[in-house]
Amino acid sequence: MFNYDVLVVGAGHAGCEAALAAARMGLKTGIFTITLDNIGVMSCNPSVGGPAKGHLVKEIDALGGEMARNADKTSIQVRVLNTKKGPAVRALRIQADKKLYHMEMKKTLENTDNLDVIQGLVTDILVEDSKIIGLRIKEGMEYRSKTIVIATGTFMRGLIHIGNTKFRGGRMGELPSDELPESLEKIGLNLGRFKTGTPPRIDARTINYEKVEEQPGDIGILKFSKRTSDEETLSKKQVPCYITYTNEKVHNFVLDNIDRAPLFNGSIQGVGPRYCPSIEDKIVRHQDKARHHIFLEPEGYNTNEIYVNGMATSLPTDIQYEMLQNMVGLEKSKIMRYGYAIEYDYILPEELKYTLETKKIKGLFLAGQINGTSGYEEAASQGLIAGINAGLLVQGKEQIILDRADSYIGTLIDDLVTKGTKEPYRMFTARSEYRLVLREDNADLRLTEIGYKIGLVPEKEYNRVKEKEKNVKETIELMENINVGPSNEKIQKLLDEIGETRLKSGTTAKELLKRPKIKYENLKNIFDEIKEFYRETEEQIEIQVKYEGYIEKQLKMIEKHKKLENKKIYDDFNYDNVMGLTNEAREKLKKIRPINVGQASRISGVSPADIAILILYVEGKKR
Repeated sequence: MFNYDVLVVGAGHAGCEAALAAARMGLKTGIFTITLDNIGVMSCNPSVGGPAKGHLVKEIDALGGEMARNADKTSIQVRVLNTKKGPAVRALRIQADKKLYHMEMKKTLENTDNLDVIQGLVTDILVEDSKIIGLRIKEGMEYRSKTIVIATGTFMRGLIHIGNTKFRGGRMGELPSDELPESLEKIGLNLGRFKTGTPPRIDARTINYEKVEEQPGDIGILKFSKRTSDEETLSKKQVPCYITYTNEKVHNFVLDNIDRAPLFNGSIQGVGPRYCPSIEDKIVRHQDKARHHIFLEPEGYNTNEIYVNGMATSLPTDIQYEMLQNMVGLEKSKIMRYGYAIEYDYILPEELKYTLETKKIKGLFLAGQINGTSGYEEAASQGLIAGINAGLLVQGKEQIILDRADSYIGTLIDDLVTKGTKEPYRMFTARSEYRLVLREDNADLRLTEIGYKIGLVPEKEYNRVKEKEKNVKETIELMENINVGPSNEKIQKLLDEIGETRLKSGTTAKELLKRPKIKYENLKNIFDEIKEFYRETEEQIEIQVKYEGYIEKQLKMIEKHKKLENKKIYDDFNYDNVMGLTNEAREKLKKIRPINVGQASRISGVSPADIAILILYVEGKKR
């Protein structure tokens, strides 16, 4: 019999973050995986980040998680997306070496104090009086624990589809987890069924590179983690990706053979991701489109495998070949791994508290695709929060709840817990009504203090962030008090050079910086009072000044939001005693049990009139 504080089931992106967080908090932690050979494997595309997803990765880093650092260590290409748009939607994306990413994450886990990495197929979750006491593996061994985090990805009753062929598997070539979902059903959790897919991988030597468009990486100091040095970033060798397109011939071939697609012939019952559809789904749904982008992404420095991004499919192997070889540049392409779809069980996220602990079983936490999400970044975010809260529960400390107004992680969890999901959930910047405040560039300012208080962020990093915050605030105040007039020849010359209107009356350095073409660098070269800082500090000053009006509007929205969030609803609140609620609102409120009025207001079917009545009762103004 082995005893632990925290046990984690699954060593994907969610499980790795959960186990590392708990162990780094000083708790005796164990993590189980079906095979030690696939810890932190990138099952689908070999990349991290992108719009909203990059925001999540930066937030993970600010809280003391590992994904950002691991992505930096293993990157083979770095790009900033949406550079022509505002800072709210700009996002870093890293193409990673798939094998190195897995090996580095495995090495990190194996060399972390307080953490045991164990190969074993978990079959049973052991519960006593609605409280976790441990788990059992297929080999017969029982492990006792005060808390458990389940992060099984697509493995629960996984079923793989390629054309009419289907077989059990958690991923291609790996065993499914069939007993565990039965155990979860026995302890009262409600399960659903989702589907996701992956594209074929082709041999790089069979691509005609003269016919495809090259997509190089960006040059400069671009990184996710504050722990990554500039020198390490600049020393990385970058490899290009490439773009080709589907065409009318490919589309017609798919439409002519659509009866062989499991997604359309009834073989697949699970709901797939709307925002990451299979190629056959895109072609059927958008028959007016002449072509679709296909990105050819190298899977690493030392492999010929190319990930065909945009071509996830469960079509038969002969059709996969036919599609590829009718695309420009891929006429002679050879498939190394076939694309496939996979169906799997998930737990309805309405079963969760904001802490990611289940409502029914004390000490049982869920993270990642088991909660109905898709994507590495969404999984890692949940794993980090679940691991932290499992650890805090063991320590007898108050668990953390991230507000949707403070983070994308909070937005993700709030959406899941409050609204549930009818399809695999993916994070977008559009999901946040506060996205101008929740930017990639200020994730450290927003969340580092939380990570520091938990014990995951070292004091040196915390002090760096506080110094940055101080420098930004003081410099903006300083610029407000630097007066500039038309007689300042240096400023007038600068305005002429960059094509801005000359000054006709007095202004301040801060007002000058609000002009679109003026950079912080311009002003620090003219005014001795304006200091030189590390580039991230200067970027932060520039963004806060240029978007001040928009940011202030959003901060006022957040203030209203916080007022509702601060109106707490007790666990034993009796909605049957609240006169005037609609039947639908009463039913939804009793089912979800919101923790505050703000959450209640976001529940589908609860109207503003219901909220007005609820506030009266919560505040005790009506008996």
